[in-house]
Amino acid sequence: MFDKYLNTTNNKSNTKYIIMTEIRVKTGHPKGLYLLFFTEMWERFSYYGMRGILILYLTKSYIEGGLSINEQTASLIYGFFTGFVYFTPLIGGWLADRYLGQRHSITIGAFIMMLGQLTLFAINTHFGLYLGLFLLIIGNGFFKPNISTLVGNLYKEGDPRRDSAFSIFYMGINLGAFLAPLIIGVLTKDIFSVKDATGNILTFGYKYGFLAAAIGMFLGQITYNSLAKKYLGDLGLRPQGKVSKNEEDIITHANAPLTDNEKQRVTVIFIYFFFAIFFFAGFEQAGSSLSLYTDKFIDRNVTLPFIGDYTIPTEWFQSVNPFFIVVLAPIFAMFWNSKTGQKLTTPLKMGLGMIILGIGFFFMLGAVQQRGGDIEDIAIKASIWWLVLTYLVHTIGELCLSPVGLSVVTKLAPPKLASLLMGVWLLSSFIANIVGGFLASTVETLGAGKIFLYISLFVIFCGASMITLNKVLVRMMHGIR
Repeated sequence: MFDKYLNTTNNKSNTKYIIMTEIRVKTGHPKGLYLLFFTEMWERFSYYGMRGILILYLTKSYIEGGLSINEQTASLIYGFFTGFVYFTPLIGGWLADRYLGQRHSITIGAFIMMLGQLTLFAINTHFGLYLGLFLLIIGNGFFKPNISTLVGNLYKEGDPRRDSAFSIFYMGINLGAFLAPLIIGVLTKDIFSVKDATGNILTFGYKYGFLAAAIGMFLGQITYNSLAKKYLGDLGLRPQGKVSKNEEDIITHANAPLTDNEKQRVTVIFIYFFFAIFFFAGFEQAGSSLSLYTDKFIDRNVTLPFIGDYTIPTEWFQSVNPFFIVVLAPIFAMFWNSKTGQKLTTPLKMGLGMIILGIGFFFMLGAVQQRGGDIEDIAIKASIWWLVLTYLVHTIGELCLSPVGLSVVTKLAPPKLASLLMGVWLLSSFIANIVGGFLASTVETLGAGKIFLYISLFVIFCGASMITLNKVLVRMMHGIR
């Protein structure tokens, strides 16, 4: 279209206007991106709100509003739940590709997850826990891979805006993740808790946190279903692997075997998948071992203006990483879209992200050292700044790997396998969370210091290995960076 206008327009001012218009179109983003941004924001509000209180809900006693599960078992439950949340997208992606389409799958998944949150709210028993978590796992399988695939499908192959778009989309994920623990922390600790005459909390209102998460999920779907037709058109309505008989050229393409280049690109996805396991196994300690360490051994007492002395709820620390994401994601989005950022290959970005994650754990080692080692005396606390610095550095590492991984999968995956391979990418988090759960469960026996050190050294080694493989992986990607 650009060449057409240039060849048929003799007026210089008109040509200049057309060129500037085209540049604006190519450097901006479609409105559908921002609809998916807000849809994912509310879904993440629901998930991270629940996740922020889950380990506490499991380990607090019955009288405190919890389920009185010991920390080792609770860490395993947490790990298996957060793991299977990333396993079912493999199935949900396949169903979307073959039968449902991405758009319908997102709605189905959202309402199943809302039902899961309501179950956790209404049935405060072990049965209610397992039923609610099961529904959340199933619902996420339909939702997670398909909304990420839709973001990628907003852009044509080779469009340099795609990495930037995923950084913006990732900011939506983390805006919801930032708000949820803050709001739900207030609900469970201040508004719906039961206190004694001196203000000490006797019972936490965890079930109302699950209710708030369900309401967030509902609000997101109202927005999505109201505006999807306007801003997404027909995108994602039809399964990618199943087309009408009149579209013979598309049928031929859909049924054709993968080319050698496509096979190598799929292989690269699985290599990234392998390395991502170790990144997320370390990163997901935020909701388990880091959360338990914060609850026991971090000095959360601060003095606030107009309030005075205040103990920061443990749940609020789940908002620190998303806060840094919201602040830093626009900077990363601009950098990836710059000339310098576009020169960096995906293996370099992701390898650097792993190394940075490992460095982040050094600050937790500082917290352990400040307390005099892995001692059980909860009266001896470490500075809150060790934890904040850990989350800051981990966030930088995350922005180098996670949104970049989402983006590169949409670039490398053959169209007929797009959602399925997005499910494969998310499967790395399935394995990682289970591994992370086992790591968290060993803190009590090995000590937090050793666990943080082992994770740090191993992910740094993995990051260096990925950077070493840069040239090989780039060659197998056949032009995709």
